[in-house]
Amino acid sequence: MTSPSTTLSLVDTDPAELAVDALVIGVHSQTGSADTGGEGPGGYAGTLLLATGAESIAAAFDGRLTETLALLGATGAQGEVIKLATLGTVTAPLVVAVGLGAEPTGAAPAPETLRRAAGSAIRALAGADRVALSLPVPDDEDAPAALRAVAEGALIGGYRFAGYKTRPQPTRRTPVVEISVHVPDAADAAARAEIARATVVASAVARTRDWVNTAPNELRPPSFADSVVAAAEAAGLTVEVLDEKALAAGGYGGIVAVGQGSDAPPRLVKLSYQPPAGNGKRIALVGKGITFDTGGVSIKPAQGMWEMKSDMAGAAAVAATMLAIAELKPAVSVQAYLPMAENMPSATAYRPGDVVTMFNGKRVEVLNTDAEGRMILGDAIARACADGCDYLLETSTLTGGQVVALGKRVAGVMGTPELCDRVRTAGNAVGEPAWPMPMPEDVRTGMDSDVADISQVNAGMDRAGHMLQGGVFLREFVTDGVDWAHIDIAGPSYHSGEPTGYWTKGGTAVPVRTLLHLVEEIAADN
Repeated sequence: MTSPSTTLSLVDTDPAELAVDALVIGVHSQTGSADTGGEGPGGYAGTLLLATGAESIAAAFDGRLTETLALLGATGAQGEVIKLATLGTVTAPLVVAVGLGAEPTGAAPAPETLRRAAGSAIRALAGADRVALSLPVPDDEDAPAALRAVAEGALIGGYRFAGYKTRPQPTRRTPVVEISVHVPDAADAAARAEIARATVVASAVARTRDWVNTAPNELRPPSFADSVVAAAEAAGLTVEVLDEKALAAGGYGGIVAVGQGSDAPPRLVKLSYQPPAGNGKRIALVGKGITFDTGGVSIKPAQGMWEMKSDMAGAAAVAATMLAIAELKPAVSVQAYLPMAENMPSATAYRPGDVVTMFNGKRVEVLNTDAEGRMILGDAIARACADGCDYLLETSTLTGGQVVALGKRVAGVMGTPELCDRVRTAGNAVGEPAWPMPMPEDVRTGMDSDVADISQVNAGMDRAGHMLQGGVFLREFVTDGVDWAHIDIAGPSYHSGEPTGYWTKGGTAVPVRTLLHLVEEIAADN
């Protein structure tokens, strides 16, 4: 797997003596008003409090650093970035203070706070060659989580999509070339392992974002499959690809139906990882790969349709997760299933009223061709269960109802209660929040069909519980006894606003880090 263009290393030299272009320190907001006469841990000037890691910098400024930062407008708010020329006070010509919010009581800042702070700082320093981060990384049980957060945030926050511009952009700055993270002991084996892992994770995130951000005319199902296959084979994964003929012969009615409206035929890509010595558990990952979604015959409104190039974000995330798994080598068997299709209106497109026979033999009445994701996922889930798995994690940009219910940052999760709770816990740990949702029986009853086993959406076209309808439909294709979770990332997978924290504009790579966390967690189960 391709490594990030930015390199990451550890350093334990006094931050004030580091020969870098910029030195990043943390600063907390302070609610008190009395001046204790000092700064740094245990004291504050005005409304600012320097975070751990800034001690030698504060000393070099003779106790006036927070006062100077306050004059520049610093408040310590999370993600705020303030730059200060050092004029020879320390070796680095620039000190950058990044806000960490209120000082935590008796603990290091939350990992997500550090992750976003590191991302904000590195993004603001684009164009610099060498940057050092001297953020709070404690020398205790909190150290691994803090270091992982800082390292991931720095690498992920520095991502920039190459784009398609034909002329140089004067305001466009290249990502930071070298990042060093200050720790108590740069030779510590556990710390070095965290840096190595962060590099692998950041590569997976960058790969996902690149796929999602690629123009849809350049990433149609066959070319998307070719790109995934090339990367997977290079990583040493086992690959199987079904083209349109094999899909039709194999009974993958959902994938064939959705893909038949496009002259770029559908694909199903299977990637397999088998550890040298596993724990006997089998994980299936499934990701939706609609390379562009017009809605088909049930066509979408034109406004915002261009963002439908991101409707393959689930497949991109799963494919990149598999590339990371090939490097991290967890002790668990993992197979990924990536159904890919382009949902287009044409004389050959599938229609409302069609009845489609799925891979597991169930017959589905199509009522809305814009509910295409569940059609291709139903086939992929059924195939994964037929191959055999103990856990099934599926992720997709499935419903606008997810955005309505939970917004653009929190994914919706449905499935086996215990696994859904594990998804929620993992998401919180890595900064990709998810919230379990119910699957009421009345939602399933509303999808009863007069002519088939199930309607693709509510039979009366009632959109109430729209997100839940997606989960209820997918449940029909999960074999009894398989722990499963459907992760709806319609909102979190694509960021259309201005960059924030370690999120850049475009694809976010949610939920790559959640999936990796879960795979490693299951691998550690006895």
